[in-house]
Amino acid sequence: MRPEESTPADERSSGGGPGTGGAAPRIVLVDDHALFRSGVRAELEGRCEIVGEAGDAAEAVRVILETSPDVVLLDVHLPGGGGVAVLREVLAARPDQAFLALTVSDAAEDVVATVRAGAKGYVQKTIAADELVAAIEQVRAGEPVFSPRLAGFVLRAFSDAPPPGAVDAEVEQLTPREREVLQLIARGYAYKQIGQRLSISPRTVETHTSAVLRKLQLTSRHELSRWAARRGLVDD
Repeated sequence: MRPEESTPADERSSGGGPGTGGAAPRIVLVDDHALFRSGVRAELEGRCEIVGEAGDAAEAVRVILETSPDVVLLDVHLPGGGGVAVLREVLAARPDQAFLALTVSDAAEDVVATVRAGAKGYVQKTIAADELVAAIEQVRAGEPVFSPRLAGFVLRAFSDAPPPGAVDAEVEQLTPREREVLQLIARGYAYKQIGQRLSISPRTVETHTSAVLRKLQLTSRHELSRWAARRGLVDD
């Protein structure tokens, strides 16, 4: 979908930015289900200004960069790369952009990978409207927000990471190219996207992935993402 008509800059500035408590938060809503987006829009009407929507990763990056919202409500699983890919690309261009993951997933690997990629908060779609508005305001003010159980995932993941400078024998057995592929997989990129970024074919990416799984004695991309997140490799 296209961005909504933007509010003139002089009108936006009168309310101030994050933490001012003036204007309603300006939101971009990213989810691949149009019906869900419609429901969120209705729930937030009068309390937040929806300035844009997107249904896939590429569209999300474009809309976010065009509209400069206060907060992006981001689903984790999206066509074209996933929420982590959106976070990486947008934050590379706009490091201060605030993201709040709004998703059905409560899987530890999704929570940890999304937070490591730069989301300020992570809530589930079962959240009540008033609680969602409060979470948006909290994230706009630069404060993290998680449900207690999901916060536990994040705390455990960061505590499991090896100390800075420590040598991880399992990582050391991987070739430099295998490490690059591992990091991109953990960030949510598809084989085709990894190939484009590394200038190799998707089949070669698949070959490297198989080698990584074999060396680490893992069986799936989900396990690989979880393994990388626990060792802090997603931030490299």
